Amino acid sequence: MPTKPESVTGNDTVIDVRDLSVHFGLRGSTLARLFGRDAGTVKAVDGVDLALRRGEVVGLVGESGSGKSTLGRALLGLVPITSGNVVFEGRDVGRMGRRELREVRSDIAMVFQDPNAALNPAMTVEVAVGDALRVQGVTSETERRERVVDALERVGLSPVELFLAKYPRDLSGGQKQRVVMARAIINSPTVLVADEPISMLDMSVRAKILQLMLDLKRDLDLSYVYITHDLASAKFFCDRIAIMYLGRIVEIGDTEEIFAHPRHPYTRALLKAIPDPDPARSVPRDLPRGEIPDAASPPLGCAFHPRCPVATATCGWESRDLRSLLEEHWTRRDAETYERERALVGDLDHLDTPATTARIGSGPPDQVRALLERIRAENPDEPLWQGVSEITEDGSGVVVRFHEGEDPDLRPAGGAEVACVLYGDDQG
Repeated sequence: MPTKPESVTGNDTVIDVRDLSVHFGLRGSTLARLFGRDAGTVKAVDGVDLALRRGEVVGLVGESGSGKSTLGRALLGLVPITSGNVVFEGRDVGRMGRRELREVRSDIAMVFQDPNAALNPAMTVEVAVGDALRVQGVTSETERRERVVDALERVGLSPVELFLAKYPRDLSGGQKQRVVMARAIINSPTVLVADEPISMLDMSVRAKILQLMLDLKRDLDLSYVYITHDLASAKFFCDRIAIMYLGRIVEIGDTEEIFAHPRHPYTRALLKAIPDPDPARSVPRDLPRGEIPDAASPPLGCAFHPRCPVATATCGWESRDLRSLLEEHWTRRDAETYERERALVGDLDHLDTPATTARIGSGPPDQVRALLERIRAENPDEPLWQGVSEITEDGSGVVVRFHEGEDPDLRPAGGAEVACVLYGDDQG
């Protein structure tokens, strides 16, 4: 693996992200649009604060759908900002016009995930790399060629003459990514936003590309925002790591601190998911159950609580969690038992509307309640039961009430910041 960069101790902030949100409206059906009904909103990024210091490498880590790529694109103004600010060297990217954005994109460049999609198959390497100069107003062909040659040499494509006239189809995956990086650095940027730059590459060349990025950081005094789902590469490449989940940062701190003392349950789960190269060593995974929730309708309270093995009473339990519990219970029952219990409980579709009160039952209320108590007895350690404040019967069914949930902000915890109810302001 490449050598990890030296830690940055200065406080010279290059990019300051303040309470940033990027929301996308859903189109919905034609009939819904005709009657003006709101189809919902996807909160891809939802209230993120982040600072990138000069010469620093900050990693954004999370599953697909966590919002890390959208956050990276927002830094360049590639997606519209719903609210908040992205301040680059004193300039607010969200308030810039088209001309100002073009100028700032010479200072903040992006390395995209898929080099095959990032390169125009009809352009030679020389034209593809030099096109960034043309966009920035460099009209001299001689100057463009000189700078293209210099950029290609810096990324290790030499002798340059062998590559200038080639098309993307003539290059290997690693060579294509080097071309993409040459295009990114040709305008002498201050910051590179690298979106999964090695995920599409063979294992044999990933370490070489990471080492190249470190060499460019040293030679060109670059700062990086490194977007990845791979904590293993982030460990060796990043000074700080921000763990993202469903549009928010749930933990952030120095890389060594995150790996030595992971605090958020989601961070711990990601670390346990890192493959162990020793097949003889058995490592308990304890991976989070289920999948990342729908960003158009996130869970109440802490967004991670439906998957969290250590969730508490105030994590935000709700009606949808009760439906998931019942359906999971039925996967372990035979068809006859399922049909009988399903008829007793009745329709569950109304539970899909998030609420801290859930009413169920189409059969005798005492039998519905007895079913819930049997399910609780099967797995008393199920975190959801901590969130139940009371179960009562009325004339039309059973009412399950949950404790009010907390949506935690980032708070200091030892050497990091964590958004979790398990950590108060004075806890490490």
